[in-house]
Amino acid sequence: MGLTRDEAWHHLCSWTKTDSLRKHARAVEIVMGSAADRYGGGAADKENWSVAGLLHDADYEQWPEDHPQRIVAWLRERSEEQLAHAISAHYTRWNVPYESMLDKCLLACDELTGFVIAACLVRPDGISSLTAQSVKKKLKDKAFAAKVDRQEIRAAAELLGADLAEHIQFVIDSLKPYAEELGISGKSA
Repeated sequence: MGLTRDEAWHHLCSWTKTDSLRKHARAVEIVMGSAADRYGGGAADKENWSVAGLLHDADYEQWPEDHPQRIVAWLRERSEEQLAHAISAHYTRWNVPYESMLDKCLLACDELTGFVIAACLVRPDGISSLTAQSVKKKLKDKAFAAKVDRQEIRAAAELLGADLAEHIQFVIDSLKPYAEELGISGKSA
């Protein structure tokens, strides 16, 4: 892979000015790094998978109507086809086939990571005592984080070959060490 994490972060920051979207990108980067260990080739895949998580929504803030066309084009200009394909596939409206574990993991980690963080933000103790069961309960509450596509979360876990509760716990466990950085430690922390 030619694109480094530092280059990806710099590019993300040049296109994404809000802290909330940068934190989402950082959270998905973290989970995708863990996913490389669990579903991919470990250290050999970690930076590439992390960069996919970091950049997957890089164009969303400035060009929501074009998302993810601009970041995909930017990656293709740099001959980063694997990253471009995974980011294309994560945008389910394009119906891009999931050809690799990277493609499947980005889909399975993106929406769920955002949902887990939303669940943390309404808890006094944030992520510290969050369980997969409490996240599953929130998934049933259609009014909570209403824009999150619950069917996509379920289908993506299935595509990955993961039990939904175990995948939720995987995301929670991946994020916990970064709770302070991500602002999900809770009000009592």
